[in-house]
Amino acid sequence: MGTGKESPGRTTMSEINVTPMVDVMLVLLIIFMVTAPLIQQGVKVNLPQAKAAPVEAKEQKITLSINRGKQIFIGDVEVPLDQLEEKLKTNAKAQTDKEIYLWADTDINYGTVVQVMASAQRAGITNVGMITDPFSPRPPKRR
Repeated sequence: MGTGKESPGRTTMSEINVTPMVDVMLVLLIIFMVTAPLIQQGVKVNLPQAKAAPVEAKEQKITLSINRGKQIFIGDVEVPLDQLEEKLKTNAKAQTDKEIYLWADTDINYGTVVQVMASAQRAGITNVGMITDPFSPRPPKRR
């Protein structure tokens, strides 16, 4: 701060030093890069394979998983089939997006998948994305 009498050849600096801000932003970037892969959670299921173009997801959607034992999960939380509709009705993200992704094990029967999809529809979910593994041709069996 000047007193009104500036010494000759000296001026006050009126620019903001952005170096500390850049340092903080780089640290935050590193933190997010390290923690982002840890956020992806789910239940291990054996997905069916199909030829389909991958869907580009701009944001995280709610995932419904059905494993080989016919256990149903919202994210990584197990939910009984008779409570699924109520859980989806009270889930704020599901009600605003009106969309879920369904991961179903290839070894469960079609009726179980239909029951889960019907529960989601009764809960107001209008879009259900079916998740599959990319198709890879299997080698022919040798005799």
